[in-house]
Amino acid sequence: MDLKTSIGVSASGLRAQSLRMRVIAENLANSDSVSRTAGGDPYRRRVATFKTEVDRATGGTNVKVQSITGDKSDFQRVYQPGSPAADASGYVLRPNVNGLVESADMKAAQRSYEANLNAIEAARGLTMRTIDLLK
Repeated sequence: MDLKTSIGVSASGLRAQSLRMRVIAENLANSDSVSRTAGGDPYRRRVATFKTEVDRATGGTNVKVQSITGDKSDFQRVYQPGSPAADASGYVLRPNVNGLVESADMKAAQRSYEANLNAIEAARGLTMRTIDLLK
């Protein structure tokens, strides 16, 4: 694999993990967002999914965003009869965002991002050593 292909593959991984971290940050920011109307749905957790795609020009396998979809898990019901978001029974639906899951996903995305940065740095270092040998 040549330098351009290897950096392109790692760059696609950087873009994918960056998007994944933005989605996770959005989930964490909205973890307390309930409905504005009585009995309405709160914020629904979003999940980024990826797919691989072969770049015909370089032969490298890149990462592309397949979709960003809402998590289908159930909302948590909390009894808060005085809340403006409460339904007729006094229950408020809470977002299906779990802080521990989001933190673990964020750590995994950060590690993947760092791995792609290290791969780019290694490719650059090998190229620089090769140039030095040719001098």
